[in-house]
Amino acid sequence: MMRRFGASNTVLLIICLMYLILYVDRVNISTAAPLIRADLDLSNTQLGLAFSAFAYPYALFQLIGGYFGDKFGARLTLFVSGLMVCAATAATGAVGGLASLFAARLALGIGEGATFPTATRAMATWVPEGRWGFAQGITHSSARIGNAVTPPLIAVLVGLVSWRGAFVLLALLSLIWVVVWLRYFRDVPTSPPLSAEELATLPVRSRSGAAEAVPWLKLFRRMLPVTAVDFCYGWTLWLFLSWIPSFFFQNYQQNLMQSAFYSAGVFLAGVIGDTLGGVVSDRILHRTGNRTAARRNVIVAGMLGGFLFLIPVMLVHDVNIAAISLAAAFFSVELVVAPIWAVPMDIAPKYSGSASGMMNFGFGVAGIISPLVFGFLIDRTGSWTLPFAGSICLLLLGAGLAFRMHPDRPFEAGPKA
Repeated sequence: MMRRFGASNTVLLIICLMYLILYVDRVNISTAAPLIRADLDLSNTQLGLAFSAFAYPYALFQLIGGYFGDKFGARLTLFVSGLMVCAATAATGAVGGLASLFAARLALGIGEGATFPTATRAMATWVPEGRWGFAQGITHSSARIGNAVTPPLIAVLVGLVSWRGAFVLLALLSLIWVVVWLRYFRDVPTSPPLSAEELATLPVRSRSGAAEAVPWLKLFRRMLPVTAVDFCYGWTLWLFLSWIPSFFFQNYQQNLMQSAFYSAGVFLAGVIGDTLGGVVSDRILHRTGNRTAARRNVIVAGMLGGFLFLIPVMLVHDVNIAAISLAAAFFSVELVVAPIWAVPMDIAPKYSGSASGMMNFGFGVAGIISPLVFGFLIDRTGSWTLPFAGSICLLLLGAGLAFRMHPDRPFEAGPKA
């Protein structure tokens, strides 16, 4: 298969499957949340605390995991991460209360924390530079497919094997991916399995030795504006991932299956946004050679679109208008993903694992705060729409901060002492 399809495309396909499976494991709790909440007797604030538990280690392991990916290679790092995801997902099906649910989500955050920065490291090595935006777009589109299929999938599995059994079956799916990854992936592209023509297209400058030291402080300062933009984007994404199924279930009194399909429609819009954002970003780059226009302009357009389309959700109480507005907002916000993940590859391809981890640290911090704040505001105000105001403000802030990023200026570590 690798020779017909191309080894580089095969690696990209395997990474796409990883993104899909990881997001199924990440957001499955959102669809099962009403059942978990009733079974474990939790409040919305407690449920929000459980949602946010994932993000504490996830944020930290953006930094640690990106470093591990650069130091030990993507093959070993993602193998270990995948095993942890399997164990944590299975453990979620055995929880008996808030404490054990919190612990299972912590373990899942540790397992998933290293995955995206390390996958970025793998793509910076295995994907031609002119396709980096597309690669980030298609992989994150796969994640949004995971978002979209998870609500109906969980609804079906719950009917067959209960919500606890559903988590065990999903853990087995993750284990299958781990075996495939270990079997096919290698850290350094070689010919074979790559053809000589494929190998010649790959970015040699991205392949640094595993032992090369990462200039942490200097790189972190360079990535800080990108981290801030990612925080603003992440606030809204975490809100969607954590609360949209419950939003339809509780605010509009939909049953589990109805809320699952409304949620799936919203998340499917994100699939289109992810792919389109990457394609448009690469096309602008090819036509103009201007990395700033290719990355920043798409990010700004996506955030402003999300700002505009979230306003009707707050002003109109109609389930269909809410679903359409949320889908349009999610489509717009997901235009941001491919260009913002391409920025670390543009700035620091030799340290792309560490750089993307520093960027996605902002996303992880947003995941700690956003779900908990949203649940707290629901309990305090009784309103399911007022908490969206926070996303509206942060999307505007993120659009402004995007002008502080400079993907056109390559990072230089400087002369060694």
